[in-house]
Amino acid sequence: MDHFRRFFKDFLRGNIYLVLMLRLLFVGLLFTVSRLLFYFYNQDLFPGMNPGRMFDLLGGGLRFDLAAILYLNLLLILFTVLPLKIRFNRAYDRTLTILFVLMNGLGLVANLADMVYYRFTLRRTTSMLFEQFSNETNMAVLIPRFIWDYSGVTIIFILMLVALIWFAIKIKSSGPRQGNPWIFFGGGFLMGCFCLGLTVAGIRGGFRHSTRPIAVSNAMAYAHAPEDVSLIVNTPFSLIRTAGTAVTRRVEYFTKEQELEDVFSPVIHPAPEGDFTRENVVVIILESFSAEFVGALNPWAEDGAYKGYTPFLDSLIQKSMTWQHTFANGRKSIDAMPSVFCSIPSGEVPFILSHYSNNKVNSLASLLNTKGYHSAFFHGAPNGSMGFDAFARQAGFREYFGMREYGNDADMDGWWGIWDEPFLQFTAKKISEFREPFVAGIFTVSSHHPFEVPKSFKGKFKPGKSKMHEAVQYTDYALKKFFANASEQSWFKNTWFIITADHVSSEITLPEYKTIWGRFAVPLLIFKQGIMPQYESVKVAQQTDILPTVLSLLKYDESYLAFGNDLTSRDSNFAFGYVHPVHHLYSDSLLYRFDGQRIGEVYQYETDKLMKNNLTGKLDLALPERLIKARIQQYNNRMVENRLTLP
Repeated sequence: MDHFRRFFKDFLRGNIYLVLMLRLLFVGLLFTVSRLLFYFYNQDLFPGMNPGRMFDLLGGGLRFDLAAILYLNLLLILFTVLPLKIRFNRAYDRTLTILFVLMNGLGLVANLADMVYYRFTLRRTTSMLFEQFSNETNMAVLIPRFIWDYSGVTIIFILMLVALIWFAIKIKSSGPRQGNPWIFFGGGFLMGCFCLGLTVAGIRGGFRHSTRPIAVSNAMAYAHAPEDVSLIVNTPFSLIRTAGTAVTRRVEYFTKEQELEDVFSPVIHPAPEGDFTRENVVVIILESFSAEFVGALNPWAEDGAYKGYTPFLDSLIQKSMTWQHTFANGRKSIDAMPSVFCSIPSGEVPFILSHYSNNKVNSLASLLNTKGYHSAFFHGAPNGSMGFDAFARQAGFREYFGMREYGNDADMDGWWGIWDEPFLQFTAKKISEFREPFVAGIFTVSSHHPFEVPKSFKGKFKPGKSKMHEAVQYTDYALKKFFANASEQSWFKNTWFIITADHVSSEITLPEYKTIWGRFAVPLLIFKQGIMPQYESVKVAQQTDILPTVLSLLKYDESYLAFGNDLTSRDSNFAFGYVHPVHHLYSDSLLYRFDGQRIGEVYQYETDKLMKNNLTGKLDLALPERLIKARIQQYNNRMVENRLTLP
């Protein structure tokens, strides 16, 4: 018995496999803590949470944590189980300890950073992040600012990193037990094969040959609601499993092409009454500008007392065509460019970042270029930012004006680009030099985190509930100055102005806008001097409606492709959206949520703004489900087959 005890004690002290297992289990504990912190930081985005639901999510999350931890520690596992005595060398062990801390520290950074970034995207970060910011030249300035602004998250990371280092130092092997070298190397070889086999099974999600490596979509098996997927998976897993993958795939909801076309077709054959007008077009996309900010769009808010933070837009709306419920087709700036100018919505992968980003597209610029228009795009950020200059060229804009063309870095905000007020004045001056007719796209930058305003504007605007509201008022003021300048130019009276936003702000204060519909609600107005709105529109609208609506206003007479609707038509409208892993269909008053197989939720968002009552059992869902399926099939298959333009 004493001999057995000594053997067992010696085995534990020198068991490098046990040390490896304990270290990985500790990382798993930190991942679970990260998941809980993720929830508490974003709990308003997961309504209706209860202990039972949370227990299911935590249980499902363990599967994805295991896969992520094994991915992160593949090298550590390999070099630990090699049947060589060098594994017990002090320098070798120290190197593996550093590798363990480094790789798992990066995993914790990703998890904790997504606590904050999730509010912007409503999904775990994927490998697209690296492509999205690959052209940014000011990351050395932005990253320290984010670390400072979210210092609480930074402190949590430091504490976790200290715990990780402490545990790695505390739990280590003191050396191999002595014995027969044949047993040492033979046993080590067998244990190495066993450990590597377990690693592969853990990554794949099982031992069976038919088992495919688990993906983000597998999380729906543990979800009570679609948004639960972001709680179940972790960011390292999401990053690793989306690296190099093409998400957009062909689908076959409809086997007959004519049946598909009858339900939904993006091909538009206009039949205007009258000749093409050759009027100018200026499309303005406001950065992170929620419908919540606009008082005129929220007469119901705070029992009618809500005034909003956009006095100029409020005044312009009184002279414009406006849609009470307008939805962005994506959650990021790069989603908005194809949606607004090409009528191509964002699916699971933003078009700009997808494997099909080089597909030929028709756009407001390319279509009007054929009519003799001059086309230009304006963005006050450093040239190359977000890849906008490249996409502007792809979309047919013949000129691009960015920070380089502006030519005065002294007017930079220190973070994203040139302050809106001077850049919009520069834009108005440049447009005045264009020959008519022209089409111009403008993308602002100032109403973005960290929500700063120029020093000369500090204290000028009314206080709001958030720092963001000061930046919103500054952009509204810059827009007012732009229109004041433009109204004095000869081209103003012959120009259609379209104003919308790229996406909703990460900062939301009204509870109604913290819902899934509210987090996509943006303003949309169309203005032309002397053209008063002929009706108060109650239709639903979306960013992809801008292209067909503008072309209709111009009496454009050639066929083209668009995934949106002509808002001037008297036909009923619908809008589409996507929040991983669920597709949305908005009618004038109803929101349908489709998980790829069926509609699981329906809400009367017009009257049930907080989305309390699911109406799925009370409505016939056959027609909306067919419409959603047809739209998905048209989008996916045309994307894969490069059929986003007409022959």
